[in-house]
Amino acid sequence: MAPTTPKACLRVQGTDIVDGDGKRVILKGCATGGHTNMENFITGYPGHESEMRAAMLEVLGQEKYNFFFDKFLEYFFMPEDAEFLASLGLNCIRIPINHRHFMDDLNPSVIKPEGFRLIDRIVDVCASAGLYTILDMHTFPGGQNQGWHSDSGIHKALFWDFKDFQDRMVDLWVEIAKHYKGNTWVAGYNPMNEPADPKHVDLQAFYSRVEPAIRAVDPDHILYLDGNTYAMDFSAFKEVLPNCVYAIHDYATMGFPAGDPYTGTPEQKDFLQKSYERKVQFMKQHKVPIWNGEFGPVYASPDETSYQTTNDQRYNLLGQQLAIYKKDEISWSIWLYKDIGFQGMVYAGPDTAYMRLLKPFLDKKKRLGLDKWGRDDTHVGHIYEPVIKHFKEEIPEEFLNKRYPQHWKIEGHIHRVLRETLFSEILTWEYASYFKGKTLEDLDELAASFKLENCLKREGLNEHLRADARSSSS
Repeated sequence: MAPTTPKACLRVQGTDIVDGDGKRVILKGCATGGHTNMENFITGYPGHESEMRAAMLEVLGQEKYNFFFDKFLEYFFMPEDAEFLASLGLNCIRIPINHRHFMDDLNPSVIKPEGFRLIDRIVDVCASAGLYTILDMHTFPGGQNQGWHSDSGIHKALFWDFKDFQDRMVDLWVEIAKHYKGNTWVAGYNPMNEPADPKHVDLQAFYSRVEPAIRAVDPDHILYLDGNTYAMDFSAFKEVLPNCVYAIHDYATMGFPAGDPYTGTPEQKDFLQKSYERKVQFMKQHKVPIWNGEFGPVYASPDETSYQTTNDQRYNLLGQQLAIYKKDEISWSIWLYKDIGFQGMVYAGPDTAYMRLLKPFLDKKKRLGLDKWGRDDTHVGHIYEPVIKHFKEEIPEEFLNKRYPQHWKIEGHIHRVLRETLFSEILTWEYASYFKGKTLEDLDELAASFKLENCLKREGLNEHLRADARSSSS
């Protein structure tokens, strides 16, 4: 039996999200990260999506390039995926989007219909399984943050410095809002993922501009507004916009290789609680709903020492975070659904064509620690330590951590420029070279590695999500 279509758009009512009958709705779900916005650690390429795509086009030619990515986008998220997520008790899927699906940087005034066809399919597939969707704009021209996932290819967030970039994205959101107006399966719009505005004023100016522009064509859908500095800082926010939910991202360093192992001590639990409370202070003060748009540990692979012990610790960490969110009855979306075995709820199996083909490259990339997300510097730390030492010796201490975002410290900025940008960009061509000479049949098999039927399920993770959903519905 097909699920009943909601009769009205979700809306904000005080501290709650409610449906057309005024009944409270707590959104619980995951992100389809790595799909309509690809990321290096999710599917294995180095660097940035646009650079990878350019290298792949060079190797494959236009026809094979189009074929492979069309098949990848089709197979990565299908009706079976939505049904699986619904079976866990989840009710809302966040769709991270690369703006380039909708606009060409060389022809920015034209909104491409292919973007709507791509997102429509996911929205419709989710609706058929009874799942809401939140549309998340994950990249912006020039980059809205300094990270790889803004797909700018650089280490600066230039979006904030160019009005024409901002104009383009307001115009794009107006077209998206026109298109999805009245679609009650769309739970709302997440206008900007993880903004990082160095001045702490330009983000609020953008929100104050994009919100009425969207409302002029679609007065009903909720907006989910991320805090500054990667959705962690609301200290400069001054006002609450109507029918808006405010969004944090709540990653815990104990869930990553560089962090201390999570053993569930009172001190660790207290640290998690205080970190969360700091992020949601603005929402509690202004009595508005909270959405945790991203969280979740990464997981060790079987080739790592004591990997099961590590993963059990991280499942326990996840359980503690879910307990914190349950206490406040907030909405959340875990990161992420599907990948090649690092963080996903499901992941491409080691015997799939994609994983077999790229295993030498993936092993090399892991050894080099090119991806920022959860890297281990065991094999290359000795290379970068002298560079960091040199910077610290030559830069006066008062300027050493002046560069925004300051929490990266000088080490983070060095790694961003040398490894995640320069080194990774060059190795993009090596990644693409693995696809040289592949036939259409080969490319279809490679893309099909991401079909759910070819993926393994991370049951320790999924059981925590399933249990949380069961307790919420009981």
